[in-house]
Order: sequence, then C-alpha cells, then structure tokens
Amino acid sequence: MSRLLYRLGGSAARRPWRMIALWLLAVAIAAGAASAFGGALQDDYRLAGTGSQQATDLLRERFPLMAEAEARVVVHADKPLDESAVAAARTRLAALPHVAGVEGPVPSPDGRTALLTVRYDLPVTDLAPKETLTLLEEAAEVPGARTEFGGQVPENVSAPSGSAEAVGIGAALVILFLAFGSIVAAGLPLAVALTGLGVGVSGITVLAGLVDVGTTTPTLAIMIGLGVGIDYALFVLTRFREYLAEGMPVQEAAASANATAGRSVLFAGVTVLVALCGLAFSGLPAFVTMGYATGLVVAATVASALTLLPALLGLAGRRVLRRRERRGEAVAVSSPKVAAWASRVGAKPLPWLLAALTVLLALAAPTLALRSWPSDASSEPTSNTVRQAYDLVAEAYGPGANGPLIVALDLRDGVADPADVRARLAALDGVAAVQEPALSPAKDAAAITVIPEFGPQDERVEALVDAVRAQVRPVGGEVTGLTAVYRDVNQRIFDRLPIVILVVVGTSCLLLLLVFRSIAVPLKAAVMNLLSIGAAYGVVTALFQWGWGVDVLGLPHSVPVSSFVLPLMFAALFGISMDYEVFLLSRVREEYRRTGDPRGSVVSGLAATGRIITSAALIMIAVFGGFVLDPGVIIKQVGVGLAVAVAVDATLVRLVLVPAAMALLGRWNWWMPARLDRILPDLGERDDGGGSARRDLELVS
Repeated sequence: MSRLLYRLGGSAARRPWRMIALWLLAVAIAAGAASAFGGALQDDYRLAGTGSQQATDLLRERFPLMAEAEARVVVHADKPLDESAVAAARTRLAALPHVAGVEGPVPSPDGRTALLTVRYDLPVTDLAPKETLTLLEEAAEVPGARTEFGGQVPENVSAPSGSAEAVGIGAALVILFLAFGSIVAAGLPLAVALTGLGVGVSGITVLAGLVDVGTTTPTLAIMIGLGVGIDYALFVLTRFREYLAEGMPVQEAAASANATAGRSVLFAGVTVLVALCGLAFSGLPAFVTMGYATGLVVAATVASALTLLPALLGLAGRRVLRRRERRGEAVAVSSPKVAAWASRVGAKPLPWLLAALTVLLALAAPTLALRSWPSDASSEPTSNTVRQAYDLVAEAYGPGANGPLIVALDLRDGVADPADVRARLAALDGVAAVQEPALSPAKDAAAITVIPEFGPQDERVEALVDAVRAQVRPVGGEVTGLTAVYRDVNQRIFDRLPIVILVVVGTSCLLLLLVFRSIAVPLKAAVMNLLSIGAAYGVVTALFQWGWGVDVLGLPHSVPVSSFVLPLMFAALFGISMDYEVFLLSRVREEYRRTGDPRGSVVSGLAATGRIITSAALIMIAVFGGFVLDPGVIIKQVGVGLAVAVAVDATLVRLVLVPAAMALLGRWNWWMPARLDRILPDLGERDDGGGSARRDLELVS
C-alpha cells in the first residue's frame, strides 16, 4: 500500500496540473450529473413492520384521502376572520395539483383563527416540496390575515443558510495559519477539503434521484466531511513540511508524505466509512441513506487528500514553510511540553487513569436520565412558518391538536364498530376529543381522529399511544399519525441501537487488529471511544434536555434528545475518534519498533503528534461547533455532541488515558498470539521505494 501511495503522490507532484485538471473535471462531471439526474431532498416517513405503517398501508389501500401527504393551513387575524375570504382560499387550495380534498375550515372559539387541512393524493416523498409549498402560499392568502403552514409538506422543505459552514471554514483558516504561519499552508487543506466536498455533495444529489435522501442529510454530510477532510489534508501537509526540513526535494517529500501520513489517512478514512456503514443495521431507511451519503463525502475527501494534495504540494513547494524556516531555521516537530506531560503521566499512570475516568464518568452521568424523542415543530425557531403554525394551533385548539392520532379500522370482517371504538377512546385518560368516524367510499375502512390533551413532545404521549393501541388492536385496528410514528421510530431505534453499536465497535476493532497486530490496542481504543461518546451524550442531555444551554443554543425551551441523534452520533464519533487513535498509535508503534522501549515510545509518539492532533481537534471543534448556528435541532445536537467528543478525545483521552493505560500495559500493548498473527492477512510494512521515508512508514505490522 505504501508503495502505491508513494508512486501516486510522486506522480501528482511531478505533474501537478494534470492532477488538478482531473479534479476540476471530476467536479464538473459530478455537478453536471447532479443537475441532470439529481433529485429533491425528501424525508422518508415509512417504517416497515410497525403499527403506524400498517395503519397507513390500510388507509392507503382503502381510504387514500386519509393516508397520503397533508399540509395544515392556519389563518389568523387580530379580529374575527372574514368567512367568505377563508372560503375562497379553501376553493383555491382544493384546485391545486394533487390535492384530493380540503378539510375545514375549523374556526377557533374566538373566530380569529381557522384551520384547514389539505390532503394530497401522493405521499410526501413524491411531491416536490418547495414548489408545493409555494403553491400553497399563493392559494392560501387571505386579505387582512396572516397565514402559516404546518404538516408534512412544509416540514419537508429544507433551506440551509450556509452560515454554519462559513463559520467553520473561517475558524479553520485562522487555526491553520496560527499553526503553520503561512497563508499557502493554511489554504491548502481547505482547498483540498472543499474540492472533495464539491464532488461528494453532488454525489448526494445524484443519490437523491435514486432513493429518498432526508432534508438534513447534506448538512450532516458536509459537517463530517469538512471536519475530516481538513484534518486528513493537515496530517499529510505536516509530514511534507517535516521532510522538507530534512532537506528532501519537493517531489520526494510529497511522495514520502503520501506514503507515510497518507497511509494513516487511508486507514482512518476506511475506519470512518466502516462506522458509517453500521447505520445500515439501524432498521430505518433514512439512516441507511444518511450513512451512504455521508460516506460518499468522506470517500471523496480521502481521495482528494491522497491525490489532489500531493499535486498542490508539488506546486507550492517550500512556500508551505514559514519565512524563517525557509531561511534554515528548524521546523518544530516534537513538542517538549507534551513530552514532559506524557512523562509525568507515565511515571504515575494509575492515579492519572483514575482521575481521567472520574471526569469522563461525571460528564457521562446525565446520560442515565436521557429521554429520546424525535423533535417536532415546537423546537423550530420562531421565525419558521411551521413553528408559527404550531403555536397558533396550540393557542387556538389546544396543544394536542398539533399531534392527532389517526385510528384506522378494518371493517371488512365486521368485528370493529366505529361508534363503539369512538366511545371507548373518548373515555381514555389524556384524550381531549375524538372526532366522528370517517368512512371510506366503499365503507370497508374507517378513520377516527383522536386529539390528545398534550403536545407531541410531552412525556405522557407514549403511554397514550400504547393505551389507544390496546383499545383498537383487538378489533383489527391500528394507530398512525405523526405522534404514533414518533413512538414507533423511537422504539425501533432503541431496539436496533445495540446491533449498531456491536457492528461499529466490532468492525472497527477488527480493522485496528489487522493494522497494528495487537490485541490490546483495539480493545483499549474501543473502551476509550465509548467513554468519549458517553461524555458527549451526557453533555447533550444536560444542555438540551435539562435546558442548561437553551439560551446559548437559541432554543425556545428544553427539548428531548432527538432519537435520530443517538445512532448517528455513535457511528460518526466512533469513526472520528478512531482517526486520532490511528495517527497517534502509528507514531508510537514506529518509535517502539525503533527503540523497543514501551514507555519511551509513548512519550516520543505523543510529543511528535501533540501539536498536529491539537490543531486537528481545534479545527474539528470549530467546524462542528459552527453548526450550532443551524436552526435545526438535530443538527444542533449532533454539532454539540461531535464538538464535545472531539474535545474530550483530544485532551482527557489522548493526553491522559492513552499514556496512562499504555504505561500500565507496557509490552503487552503490542502482544499478539503467534497463531492468530499467522492467520490474519498481512497489512504490514513493505518497501515503499521512498528512500529515507521508508523508516517513517506510519502503519506498521
């Protein structure tokens, strides 16, 4: 592998414009494919095998008016509404494309609010969200009143602002300049990462033309891709600077950096991809496509770091060094302060280990009280139309009107009596109202709307959904609606989360076992990564669910941790944390092979990688932290969680737990049973043709 990367880097550095032209062509082709074959972003609400999906399928077959996409139009004025104007708006809404019917208007008790429900003849995934919302806005205009929109259609519209990405890129540029003291060196990682993002995001658009891709997926992919893309380029650039300082020619330095740091980048990228593929076991179609889409971006950034960056390094040459370094001053590689710190931890490893564990467990403690539930419109910014519609409905009709339950009854076998079912549902605790049963055209199915006393995010809603199901299932009924879907999504995630964890941890450990030929290294890495993730979950719980960070994060109130965040954060964090593990242990292993000193190799490895891992972590924290500005609650929670985990990983884990644990294990760090060593495929060091770079190959057997 090192030989291939050496030749690839050397070829790109010798003929840089050819490689740059190839990447520009790749960006153009990807953009053209996205324009020609790309699709719109759509949230997939289908969840096979659940009660809510069974109810939806029944209604879709026999009562399609109650099963497909819907939008809620809320008209409000400071005085009683003009009924004729609202009726005219209803007529215009009914004439829109794919509208199967319009329910209402339902006036509020004071007459100042009217609610209309627009039902379509297609599922929301088959509607063009932006165009459909625009038509709604034009048709629903009522003179002298404001009109807001809720329901599936407006909630399916994504309008990213780009401010989060801009903050992350700006902060990364400042950190890179401070680290390298050169505008050229600071700009190269950004250029490489953004080029990879260009190809990857276009790939997501093409993917959206083939399958349903969620509205938040591109933002999450950009968040992760931008962070790892800059970091991967940063590691290769740092090794290139070291080789230049040793006196290597520019092209040789670029090839050697690609053969050494580039190999670490390749394995780190594969680790992230393996972790993201674990989302395929989540049982949720949205997570499967989210994992694949993010993987596209990560793969593109890895490719750009290993091919485009050597070309740019060949062009930049010694301009990546500070001016005084170009005049002969030594390039700082090892950090004396980090070396002194590692020596101090290694001298008394057990107390340091226990202290770090105490802090991590304290950070993770709020996870014990974590309540997960999908976020709804009440968590959106007050400027958002779906949030304004939510507030108007809650004020005029009660909070439960924002999350009605739809009971679907199968009337073919004659077991279910809609009137009897309605009476029993009305007697349940937590039910505010039950509407009259609506019969399908063939009278072989009925739909009953149940209005809870509380909103969709209330803790009592899960018990109410279960109680309604207990009443209707014995007579062949099922329950759907947004709140019931939330209940099923939450349960599915909790049922599958252990499988995702086992797959991600198991495959990542297997990869580390193959790379480092050690039993202790992958097990230690898995435990430490789980501690980092636990700390991230704990901080997210405290800030969002307990409300400690509501004002700073721009939230209207405390919110549960979104169910979608749990597996997504786990997969992304485990892969990203493994990045630092690969980079650090590669250098430690290199020193151990050279000296045979288990404790000294840890000190030397930390000292050699301390500066670069700190810079990389600061960049990731800046990039992930920038997404706190995104209005979406899921994006905020993922951004905070990733930033916290990286901060913990780069400080408590890499600077305390790793040196303490490795000092305690000594030579056992690198123990491998001889029989297992013979069975496993060999990913060890090979002659890379890289001259003096040969001794610096990072991933060794």
